[in-house]
Amino acid sequence: MKEKRLKAPGFTVVLINLASGLVLSILVSVTFGNADISIKNVYQVIICQISGRQWFTEFSSGAVHDVVWLIRLPRVLMAAAVGMGLSVCGCVMQAVVKNPLADPYVLGVSSGAYLGASAAVILGLGAVLGSNSMGIMAFAGAILASFAVMAISGIGGFQSAARLVLSGMAISTICSAFANFLIYIANDRDAITQISYWSMGSLAPSDWDNMPVTLIIMILGTAIFWTQYRNLDLMLLGDETAVTLGTDLRRSRIAYMLLTAFMVGFAVCCAGMIGFVGLIIPHAMRMVFGTGHKHLIPLCALTGGIFLIWADVACRIILDYAELPIGILISLIGAPCFIYLMIRSAFGGGRK
Repeated sequence: MKEKRLKAPGFTVVLINLASGLVLSILVSVTFGNADISIKNVYQVIICQISGRQWFTEFSSGAVHDVVWLIRLPRVLMAAAVGMGLSVCGCVMQAVVKNPLADPYVLGVSSGAYLGASAAVILGLGAVLGSNSMGIMAFAGAILASFAVMAISGIGGFQSAARLVLSGMAISTICSAFANFLIYIANDRDAITQISYWSMGSLAPSDWDNMPVTLIIMILGTAIFWTQYRNLDLMLLGDETAVTLGTDLRRSRIAYMLLTAFMVGFAVCCAGMIGFVGLIIPHAMRMVFGTGHKHLIPLCALTGGIFLIWADVACRIILDYAELPIGILISLIGAPCFIYLMIRSAFGGGRK
């Protein structure tokens, strides 16, 4: 089958449409929520805050202002940032390990974050960090798990894609086992409830303190990976082919894994455990637009942001009496997609 590739004019049109779709998604999704606020009032609050002028004095403060400006808008922007980061990291990881079924969690990042959060809540580690101790410990656990994967996969001086996958599975199993052990021996029902809710993922804690930092990190990480599209394309061909072309990918692989772990760890710290985004979006983009990372990286970033924004909207309105954790909804979508991709890979692997 001939590989799909976007020509420059076509890519520009698609990119502009997706960027416009992301902006439109942000503007529309901020009007959704359990609180009954008119669309006119929503935008009056936003215009009042952005302009810095008290044109609509009744919306410069109060309940409507707080719901729109302090709760909804930072949450929507956080959804865009996290969706962007997870999608791009999934795209990169699939190239690094040469496995189309990989996503950022193949490094054991999710289990490392899970262990860090469990240690913070149950053992009190990181208590000096204050109210953000669980998120920061989760981030630290994600980074340490990634370092462990790189160390184990590099034993013997040779690091391959297969070793990375196997090392990630081993570290993931160990971290999950320790975290579950801590939960099992804990005698604190509130702590267990807190960890369980965080492990299901939620964008509810988003605010103007953590959202800008997360958004900047995801945009910078995406920009860096976009400049590395040639190396990412070479990784799909294999290390042997890359060496014959005069490129040694081992250092690049380590650097990409570190940056991926940093981005995913930050996303986990701010939004909890949200899986399958890094699997669904890159696959969809690859099936439609081909495997060239020059086009794939920005397309995944924009589509991932749009996808997570509307997934979060669904979580807010799907139940009248409560908010559905976004990790549950994404898993309900992602797990069948994962099964389909495995079946497609198994029965289509021999096709030419």
